[in-house]
Amino acid sequence: MKIRSSIVRSLLVLTAGGMLAFYSCKKDNVEEQEPVAVDPSLANIEFKVPESWPLPVYNFSNNPLTKEGFKLGRKLFFDPILSRDNSISCGTCHQPFAAFSQLDHAVSHGVDDRVGTRNSPALFNLNWHSSFFWDGGVNHIEMQPFAPITNPLEMDETLANVIAKLQARDEYKQLFKDAFGTDEITTQKMTRALAQFMGMMVSSNAPYDKYMRHEGTLSADEMAGLTVFRSKCAACHTEPLFSDFSLRNNGLALQNNEKGIIDSGRGIITPLDPSSFYKFKVPSLRNLKYTAPYMHDGRLATIDAVLDHYTGDVQHTPNLDPLLENGISLSAQERQQLKAFLNTLNDETFVKDIRFQEPK
Repeated sequence: MKIRSSIVRSLLVLTAGGMLAFYSCKKDNVEEQEPVAVDPSLANIEFKVPESWPLPVYNFSNNPLTKEGFKLGRKLFFDPILSRDNSISCGTCHQPFAAFSQLDHAVSHGVDDRVGTRNSPALFNLNWHSSFFWDGGVNHIEMQPFAPITNPLEMDETLANVIAKLQARDEYKQLFKDAFGTDEITTQKMTRALAQFMGMMVSSNAPYDKYMRHEGTLSADEMAGLTVFRSKCAACHTEPLFSDFSLRNNGLALQNNEKGIIDSGRGIITPLDPSSFYKFKVPSLRNLKYTAPYMHDGRLATIDAVLDHYTGDVQHTPNLDPLLENGISLSAQERQQLKAFLNTLNDETFVKDIRFQEPK
């Protein structure tokens, strides 16, 4: 009996020791694991069509939106590696705090400080665009990046060189693998990642939007300005995107006196079509507070200068839009009310959104 009791005690000791060792190891393993860092800028990567908005042209159906794809696209957008001398990124001419336009620059500035001929357009709500650039020369968001990358006045690089530079960096190989399941780097994957980032840049939380969602109110002047806008501006700047994305001649003098340039607009793309000359894409009126100067060549510095043009300086150039044959009539009161309303289209939430800032 004494022998049996001794054996039982020994087994109990061994069992207890084994369990202690097991739990000790388990605890040690838990303590050795490093906590996974959570990037707050990637916490909400989901595309939603705002309430009462039309369906977008681009909806990620062939380019599934993921946090990894968005992260890669954001990295590429702000990386000067896309330019010939690694000095100019997409974010150089499309700054988040300027609603992704270029603050105070009438026209784009590229490598070697080369000066372009057109103003860097603001970037937001791009999934609703059926064409891109002031002349509508590209008709797909995934094709859009090729133009600035290869433009001699902008990034002045070749696609082959861009891919070679990306392939030479282990960081990018891992980012592409995370986004697409393989570290193979191609132009299609590159532009699809950029499309995921740019397509997520939705501006839909201005005071106007809150009013339309019954989440806020507008002042008496702002409401009166909305009435003026709908009567005199909405034919081209259609709600809720505040552009119909058509190409029109808005009656600017053909020659920019400061630059001495005559830009034929859409005529550059379709030179055999005389009716296309001097037409430019209608820009959105959202976020005007952040996107000065205005017009395709940035020739007008202020909203007042823009209104001066439409009320008294429309030129009867070839292909002038029929809606502007007599300009736009605004009384002094209507002008102030319209300006008050335009201010309700400024989306501070958008320009400060951490998802769209340059990664550190």
